[in-house]
Amino acid sequence: MSFYEHTLIARPDLTSQQAQTLAEEMAQIVQTNGGEVKKTEYWGLRTLAYRVTKNRKGHYLHLNIDAPAGVIDELERNERISEDVIRYLTVRVDGLEEGPSIVMQVRTSRDDRRRDRN
Repeated sequence: MSFYEHTLIARPDLTSQQAQTLAEEMAQIVQTNGGEVKKTEYWGLRTLAYRVTKNRKGHYLHLNIDAPAGVIDELERNERISEDVIRYLTVRVDGLEEGPSIVMQVRTSRDDRRRDRN
């Protein structure tokens, strides 16, 4: 099986609970087709770089998946059908990261940023 990082953007008029339920539904699709979701993250309601179907914001959801390619095809087919999904992106990776993704890691002070520049 292969490893994938899958990110989807849901409509902004959903509540955060509905967006997380959408992620659970997508994870269920992966599991019923023989894959495994290793990690699910809700990145929150964020501003989009440009308008997508008249939306300026969207709920970002991220899944780390261990599954064959056919499972990803089925997942993306269901997302194309779903009216709640604005966009999605799946990237095949060599291995899945442990712990929180870089988006979830919060820097608390300016000192951390200055240290990274040097």
